[in-house]
Amino acid sequence: MAEPQKPAAYALLGPTSSGKSAYAHELALRNECEIISMDSAQVYRGMDIGTAKPLRAARRAVRHHLIDILDPTQTYSAGQFREDVLRLVPEIVARRKLPLIVGGTMLYFRALFQGLDELPGAAPEIRAQIDVEAAARGWPALHEELARVDPAAAARIKPSDAQRIQRALEVFRVTGTPLSRHQSGSNTPLPFALHVFVMPPLSRPELHQRIEMRFDRMLEAGLVGELRELRSKYELNDRLPSMRAVGYRQIWRYLEREISQEEMRDSAIAATRQLAKRQLTWLRSLPAFAPAEALESALSSA
Repeated sequence: MAEPQKPAAYALLGPTSSGKSAYAHELALRNECEIISMDSAQVYRGMDIGTAKPLRAARRAVRHHLIDILDPTQTYSAGQFREDVLRLVPEIVARRKLPLIVGGTMLYFRALFQGLDELPGAAPEIRAQIDVEAAARGWPALHEELARVDPAAAARIKPSDAQRIQRALEVFRVTGTPLSRHQSGSNTPLPFALHVFVMPPLSRPELHQRIEMRFDRMLEAGLVGELRELRSKYELNDRLPSMRAVGYRQIWRYLEREISQEEMRDSAIAATRQLAKRQLTWLRSLPAFAPAEALESALSSA
């Protein structure tokens, strides 16, 4: 007896500023889709401008998921994303809609597509100890320590990336096993068929120009004021994952008077370009998925 056919979900991947969100919205309107956001910053309430969150009108026209689900003082993980998607896809299918996963947080996609081994939860005492060591020795020194115990993780993490260095050392000190081994992927089969599509690559000059223009539009729309309001509403600090997001991190330094407005703008644009570069590197490491222009045909025939 033949096994019942798995439900289907669709994913649209692409680097920041590639136009994937607008394209996905158009397809969703035409093909009875609900969109699942795959963006590690859009989960936070109040972080609207700097995350290019879909406008309220767009979210009324097409149902979106995993947007505005946490306060910026909270944390969200790739494992939580996977659990949420595994829950959402059958719910969307039961409503006779097509699940469309859209975003550029490649770690989340890897967690969904390949699976992630279970990681230990936060260990506050270990984190506090690492913070004390960082204050005394500096994060580059702790990055050197990480390189000794987990060369694979250290190769992916910049010496200045305090949050990721801390987490990698925390996992090693709690479990005795390098983080990179935990991230080998469990290859747990998905309970649905996942069809993946990728936005066509832009030339580097065009992508860089889009990134610059988009950040300038965010500034004009009030991004600095948005962060000021968040700081007045929540007990935030610059170590929180929400405040490490590109754009917010640089504006935080501007509000602390560590850099000028011009330096803030230039550094945010440079950081966004680096993000896009990392996203493209991730995409090149993945299987040869179908181009985005094939997605409408796949949705219309579903």
